[in-house]
Amino acid sequence: MTEHGKTPVTVLGLGAMGTALVEALLAAGHPVTAWNRTPGRAEGVAAKGASVASTVSEALAANKIVIACLLDYDSVHEVLDPVAAGLEGRQLINLTNGTPGQAREMSAWAGQLGAEYLDGGIMAIPPMIGTPAAFIFYSGSGSVLAHARSALDTFGGVKYLGVDPGLAPLHDIALLSGMYGNFMGVIQAFALVGSAGVKAREFAPLLRDWLAAMGGFLDRAAEQIDDGDYVTGVVSNIAMQAGAYPNLLKAAEEQGISAELLTPLQPLMDKRVAAGHGAEDLIGVIELLKK
Repeated sequence: MTEHGKTPVTVLGLGAMGTALVEALLAAGHPVTAWNRTPGRAEGVAAKGASVASTVSEALAANKIVIACLLDYDSVHEVLDPVAAGLEGRQLINLTNGTPGQAREMSAWAGQLGAEYLDGGIMAIPPMIGTPAAFIFYSGSGSVLAHARSALDTFGGVKYLGVDPGLAPLHDIALLSGMYGNFMGVIQAFALVGSAGVKAREFAPLLRDWLAAMGGFLDRAAEQIDDGDYVTGVVSNIAMQAGAYPNLLKAAEEQGISAELLTPLQPLMDKRVAAGHGAEDLIGVIELLKK
């Protein structure tokens, strides 16, 4: 820690997100040593006060806290494997997008090298870093989180999920799954009305209000899943929905629009109804996703 109480940090990777992380740290007064595979990418942060390491080994030697923000976990290994001995005594915080299994593997690998490990899932785009709208999931070593907390707070909200390093990427992927599912429906809706010449800007307020009105589904679904009760209080059961759902696919066909974003749900609903669960709510199809 510096004389002003600011924890020094090394950041590996200066893509759009890595650069945003460095800039947030610098803005808060943290000394930063940055490294990037392409040196030219470091010029911007260097102009703002970051020290630029010419090698990964130099970057690791500079500070105890090392943040990796690279393309994927394979990239992290490509960068760190050749200099793995330099991780001894370091606290590695991996903010690279990946899977729970990859996070657990990397945590074990880092531990074998004498490093403490904290995994993170960034729930923000680069312009959001350093604003109240950003938050990051963390899981793994609590001591790393405590030691690096002042630096991590500069990125946005901190949500620590526990010692299992796989929990941060699991929550990250879960939220992204919900987001992409929502995006698929929105894209399909715009394509449908657009096939009749309706402007997207004209339709957007209607879609926004409709989705807001359906917001109660989330809390109701959570209660049903936790209670294991998909029948109590059902208003529109899955048998009825499965019977009507083909109209979504047929309408798309009539309008010359592909229905491939919507088709996966139909067989799941049909299978659940065929198994005798027609009186349930739609959320009961979650049982078919469990292997």
